[in-house]
Amino acid sequence: MSAEGYEQELRSERAYVAGLYGRLDAERVRVKGEFEAALGENSGTPMERDVRVRALGREVKRLDVVDNGLCFGRLDMPAERNTEQADVSYIGRIGLFDEDDEYLPVLLDWRAPAARPFYTATGANPEGVRRRRQFHTRGRAVTEFTDEVLGRPAAGEHSDADAALLAAVNAPRGEGMRDIVATIQAEQDEIIRLDHPGVLVIEGGPGTGKTVVALHRVAYLLYTQRERMERHGALVVGPNPAFLNHIGRVLPSLGETDVVFTTTGGFVPGLHVTAEDGPKVARVKGELKILDVLAAAIADRQRTPEEPVPITVGDVSVRIDAETAQWAIEEARASGLPHNEARAVFTEIVTYVLTERAITRIGRGWLGRDDREERADLKRTLLKDLAGNPRFAAAVDELWPILTPRGLLGSLYESADRLRAAGAPEALLREDGEAWTVSDVPLLDELVDLLGRDTAAEERAERAAEREKQAQAAYAANVLDTLIAREDLNDDVGLLAKDLLYGEDLADRFTERDTRDLVERATADRDWTYRHVVVDEAQELSEMDWRVLMRRCPGRSFTVVGDLAQRRSAAGATSWDAVLRPYVSERWVYRSLTVNYRTPAEIMSVAAAVLAEFAPGVRPPESVRANGVQPWSRLVTEEELPAAVERFVREEAGLAGTSVVIGPADVPGAVPAAETKGLEFDSVLVVDPDRILDDGPRGAAELYVALTRATQRLGVLHRGPLPAALAGLTEAAGR
Repeated sequence: MSAEGYEQELRSERAYVAGLYGRLDAERVRVKGEFEAALGENSGTPMERDVRVRALGREVKRLDVVDNGLCFGRLDMPAERNTEQADVSYIGRIGLFDEDDEYLPVLLDWRAPAARPFYTATGANPEGVRRRRQFHTRGRAVTEFTDEVLGRPAAGEHSDADAALLAAVNAPRGEGMRDIVATIQAEQDEIIRLDHPGVLVIEGGPGTGKTVVALHRVAYLLYTQRERMERHGALVVGPNPAFLNHIGRVLPSLGETDVVFTTTGGFVPGLHVTAEDGPKVARVKGELKILDVLAAAIADRQRTPEEPVPITVGDVSVRIDAETAQWAIEEARASGLPHNEARAVFTEIVTYVLTERAITRIGRGWLGRDDREERADLKRTLLKDLAGNPRFAAAVDELWPILTPRGLLGSLYESADRLRAAGAPEALLREDGEAWTVSDVPLLDELVDLLGRDTAAEERAERAAEREKQAQAAYAANVLDTLIAREDLNDDVGLLAKDLLYGEDLADRFTERDTRDLVERATADRDWTYRHVVVDEAQELSEMDWRVLMRRCPGRSFTVVGDLAQRRSAAGATSWDAVLRPYVSERWVYRSLTVNYRTPAEIMSVAAAVLAEFAPGVRPPESVRANGVQPWSRLVTEEELPAAVERFVREEAGLAGTSVVIGPADVPGAVPAAETKGLEFDSVLVVDPDRILDDGPRGAAELYVALTRATQRLGVLHRGPLPAALAGLTEAAGR
């Protein structure tokens, strides 16, 4: 295409895309108008209004977040025989339709079946595509485009097949992960659109794009299964808050906001934990054997009295002895109810024994077995007396206390005696029992089910809520009465307050409408279940972590992302089959990604040498590009290190993109390798690789992670001997 022809085409494309933005703006105005009207309408039930408000609210968000890069490509199909006009489709983040024809798309959603050839067509198999065009945009403006001709090129046409991909992977990194919607590759697209209802495992080495592929898969499922998924949403689990912040923009940029992001430390509402246990303790807490410890810890709190407890009832004294308490304990446990709910059974048995003993003593000499009515009357009196007896209530609290997950687990960790009674290792002992770690969170979640509800407290809360609701309704009725009393003020327009609103409707609006969006409701509800769950860095999750997640997704619809070679957790997975089979049997499939889109070949060759030492059977991913920049190393003294780090930071601050210093915790300004998992930076400086290697059995995996974060440049500073696996680095004296 000549320069003049290119400029003419560019003007035409700019005009079309500008028209798409005009259509987007019009749609946004329309939906926001309907949303605002829905907020104030009174027709239908409160639930119906809430459903409509939430649906329109989601649509408003979707239209607001797709502005940047709305349209990113175009497909040209061969012209039909009876027409000279080629079949042209524009591809974008969402679908838009002609204003006068709701069935005529002016912009195809990238997830629509008709858009798939944009990602899968090749020269060998063009799938009917003559030309694939990719736009480069800045804000709303198209700055340029590149063409890839898949069929026989026409006069003046040429193919620029990899320009868009290479431009994307070479571009400086920003503050967060970008979507790859414009440059999805064929192997990635196959995984994104895979039709599998169970568990999909995506494994790939560093830089293969497994995380971003998983996120695009969520967006695809939310699009293709909107009705099934929109009421429950999706959950994305990542390794740390920095990682979640890094990936948090991808799904909103694709128009999807009904997704909850959390770490394993956030499984319990209101609790966000980042502290970690040492390897030994983490392994103990992460194995399913800890379930026996939790059950034993609960049983240890279900006690018989050391000495009989006297209770005065009906002017006689009866006793709760060990035999009575043991019978009550056995009956309560046999009920199969959680601890707190089984307390009612325990109380019922003890109450029965005490009242029968009291009846026998009170009725001695005048009450026979045939005096049923008199016995029943006396029984009711004694039950009422016992129900209000503080000594009896204190005894029940002592023998079968109401327990909370945090209270039980915290007191277990603080007591060597309780740990021994529960069969737990003394390594779990700590001074502050409620100094929670990430490994404690699944245990606390498990205890929610093992302990059950405090029904008495819930009943008190419900009564208080009902009183509040009645007060709000009374207030609403008073407001309506006031409006009606002043209806003379509305005579000019002929409208009366009673014509606009019923008292019940106003009360409902005060008391029944839940205006929280899906993410807010799901985050606050421990029992919320999701239609789909993404687990990133899944090799780090313990058996107990998986147990929590399976409860969160009864349909067992998962996208599991990880790399077993990068596992650092002592409680993590060594086999996908071992992790998944207990929950889904054979209902899981495996896909691998083998192309590294992040790490240049020069850096990957160094990282591959480290991988070969600790995982010799694992093949490193193949880099899609080389950038000609050799990674370097430099030997520094203790005194030289701070200045060398400062120089790196200063030099990188003057360059485009992002940078990071990775090293042991005592290196000033350094980030531990574990905290960079899943992240990427233009430039990386690794400090003291020998110490990273020596830090526990997974030190080599940590170093492998550190070396593969860079997209452009890698440097290494070492005070000790350079590990043999890093011999491929270029020594840069005085750098």
